[in-house]
Amino acid sequence: MFAVAAAALLVAMTLAMCRALLGPTAYDRVLALNNVGTKTVVLIAVLGFLNGRPDFLDLALAYALINFIGTIAVLKYIEYGDLGIALRRRRGGGEGG
Repeated sequence: MFAVAAAALLVAMTLAMCRALLGPTAYDRVLALNNVGTKTVVLIAVLGFLNGRPDFLDLALAYALINFIGTIAVLKYIEYGDLGIALRRRRGGGEGG
């Protein structure tokens, strides 16, 4: 049962990668890569249970957090063109706050 789930996840990841390569906008591509990351988390968990190593869930959780933070950072960079101080300067806040 887990082997079938792993195979289905690999097929879904392949389709999402095709969407990431062919997406008409940057947001479609980021969404597709986030989808691949989410499916990777599930695949790590399934492979962990398939191999009798449920401790892979810790790795899957860490990867999920990195995927989430990376997606937010990429979307912020696409939206504002910067990840840090430039937005505060535009609002008039200066360097310190």
